[in-house]
Amino acid sequence: MGSTGTVLRELRGAQKSAKGVSLYSRYVNRPAGRVLAAGAYRAGMTPNQVTLTSALFTFGALAAVALVEPSWTLAVLVYAALVIGFAFDSADGQLARLTGRGGPDGEWLDHVVDCGKMVVVHTAVLISLYRFGELPSDAWLLLPLGFQLAAVVTFCAGLLREQLGKAAASARGPSWAVPAAPASPVRAVALLPADYGVFCLVFLLLGAPGAFRAGYAVLAAVHTLFLAAFLAKWFRELKALRAG
Repeated sequence: MGSTGTVLRELRGAQKSAKGVSLYSRYVNRPAGRVLAAGAYRAGMTPNQVTLTSALFTFGALAAVALVEPSWTLAVLVYAALVIGFAFDSADGQLARLTGRGGPDGEWLDHVVDCGKMVVVHTAVLISLYRFGELPSDAWLLLPLGFQLAAVVTFCAGLLREQLGKAAASARGPSWAVPAAPASPVRAVALLPADYGVFCLVFLLLGAPGAFRAGYAVLAAVHTLFLAAFLAKWFRELKALRAG
């Protein structure tokens, strides 16, 4: 087992492409995940154990959102746990690539946790608003449901787009391939509002319920706009695959 420095160097060479990745994921979450992956490697953890560690931090934080009255202390603790959980979510894939121990079971588990996270995070907000929100109108309770719909549809549609693209490429044989586009700095900035790590920032406002509702509503609107843009883009790409 190599030193931590050696492991970190190997992990830097086993990163995914930066294409389609926001600045937060590229410069904050992935480097943090790299450090956690190195620690997990030194501790003899498997990628699936790292995935479950991510789930423990994430769902523990979301349970606190639903069950504990909002405060500034809760805000800091929830944000810290969500960020750590997100970093472990990056670490599991990095550890799998480093050790060669990845497989369909690990990818499946990772996607199950991600899907569960998208459902539970907005459910936790809904419960918190209902129990502690002192809302100006009950209509606010519809906001987490709409945000949840946008998040889940984006996740499922994006995953299906990826799988259908791979199937089309496989059917056309090894001679057919889509040229890899370079990572775009403009796109990396534009994707920031849709990044889960940026979304987690809103939980720092839990101590100020009105500010939290406003920030959450803005993010819901932004994610809905991103959903519309992504759906149009993915539909065009799949249509082009059929015609090509």
